[in-house]
Amino acid sequence: MIDLALQNLLSPMVLFFVLGLGAALARSDLSVPEAVAKLLALYLLMSIGFRGGVEVAHHGLTGQLVAAIAAGVLLSFTMPLIAYGLLRATSRLDPVNAAAVAAHYGSISAVTFVAVTGMLSQLAIAYDGYMVAVAAAMETPAIVTALMIARRYVKSEAETVERGQMMREVLFNGSIVILLGAFAIGAITGTRGATLLKPFLIDAFPGFLCLFLLDMGLVAGRGLAQGRRYLSVPVTAFAIVMPLIGATLAAALAVPIGLSPGSTAVLITLAASASYIAVPAAMRLALPQANPAIALTLSLGVTFPFNLVFGIPLYIAVAGRIAS
Repeated sequence: MIDLALQNLLSPMVLFFVLGLGAALARSDLSVPEAVAKLLALYLLMSIGFRGGVEVAHHGLTGQLVAAIAAGVLLSFTMPLIAYGLLRATSRLDPVNAAAVAAHYGSISAVTFVAVTGMLSQLAIAYDGYMVAVAAAMETPAIVTALMIARRYVKSEAETVERGQMMREVLFNGSIVILLGAFAIGAITGTRGATLLKPFLIDAFPGFLCLFLLDMGLVAGRGLAQGRRYLSVPVTAFAIVMPLIGATLAAALAVPIGLSPGSTAVLITLAASASYIAVPAAMRLALPQANPAIALTLSLGVTFPFNLVFGIPLYIAVAGRIAS
């Protein structure tokens, strides 16, 4: 377990984030051009959505798959509301930053997903391959919920947008369109599309992810001086308590669906994780008013190592007891 935790904490992706963070704190002139940063964000969202759609095409729409996706979507829609309420009740975070943080905890961490599947493989515990599709389906709803919360506090020019206009802005936001559109394209083209785009959307993903996390490290480091004052004890405690709340809700939904112990462990871990790939990319495009240092410090600096060292072994043990 410790070896797996160290392996993930010392992965190139995390280390590139640390490089960017250290460079920013050292006041290096290292930077990623804004246009390149936006391109990286669009690429990551497209790749994640497409791969999820391919998995759906490969496994087909079985009843259990539909139920698992529905559970994941429900969790992703509702957890930002819980997270937002907790943050507003226990901390001094303003509504926009609280909504941005809540989006991270309603969505999922792809690297944490890789970690739990790796640990399950080491333990010889089988899980269903379509859980990749469930993970992809859980990326977007949290973003929608967070933007709906934030739009009430973000003024457009001089007036507040009407409800219909707000919904249109949320549903047709570029980050959501690319995620859902890529998911649909992956589902339509299936294996043929995956084979065609494998060098670009799959093989190149780790490299683009390293560049994106380097940029996120730079952004977080430059905003850390401002963001540190928001990282009070209640906010930091939230980064540990919220994963446990998500894990509990996922466990309650996994039992009636009849997921296997392995798939139950994956769903619990997904609900307990916090995004630091898709949601930061989406927030960068859709909610630039939010300070990314706050959410990234919580999700990557607190929740991620907590899940790797303590959370995942706990989630697997719980899944073994409650799943059929």
